[in-house]
Amino acid sequence: MAGHSKWANIQHRKGRQDEKRGKVWTRLTREIIVSARAGGGDVTMNPRLRLAIEKAKAANMPADNIKRNVDKATGNLDGVTYEEIRYEGYGIGGAAIIVDCMTDNRVRTVAEVRHAFSKYGGNLGTEGSVAFQFKHVGQMIFAPGTSEDKVMEVALEAGAEDVVSGDDGSIEVLTAPGDFETVRAALEAAGLKPEVAEVTMRAENTIDLAGDDAARMQKLLDVIEDLDDVQEVFHNANLDQ
Repeated sequence: MAGHSKWANIQHRKGRQDEKRGKVWTRLTREIIVSARAGGGDVTMNPRLRLAIEKAKAANMPADNIKRNVDKATGNLDGVTYEEIRYEGYGIGGAAIIVDCMTDNRVRTVAEVRHAFSKYGGNLGTEGSVAFQFKHVGQMIFAPGTSEDKVMEVALEAGAEDVVSGDDGSIEVLTAPGDFETVRAALEAAGLKPEVAEVTMRAENTIDLAGDDAARMQKLLDVIEDLDDVQEVFHNANLDQ
């Protein structure tokens, strides 16, 4: 299948994440704690924890920090209890936004998220108002120049749902969330290492924003992402950089 170019947006997102490296460890810590608490501390039995630890290692989090967070979550250390909350709303031009949070204070978090939406041109919606526009999937994206035939052969054989070619030559592999680990392992065993590998909320349809609208949307996303309790932000806007 052909698809809209994703590479520029992905590289832009990764660059902005690098600029905010100080927040990355905080978010990763919360994800490790919540995933370990939900599924236990054994990474062989807890794919979500395994992925969180891989992300932490990629962000250069020390092994001692990782172990301490797993111990905290599984009851070996006392710690704060976080709960997961999802908010949905609209941004510039009617773009759909999903905000995943982890918080120890629900009242504080919803107030901060609502304020960010209202101050920067968005509108916080009700539960389910935009989620139907996204699909929960495993996603792997390969850089332009990667062999599409090889990716397709390995991915589909391993159980991937789809392989999408971008206008810019990037390749996107989509899986059911439960098949993500199996497909990624098969691809990497074949020497195909994705630039992005995550279980995510993928927009079914996108909205193109350019000029002032794109700048306003980026500002809104930046403000939301900078909130302490925000873990992930998903949206369906293609921003003209």
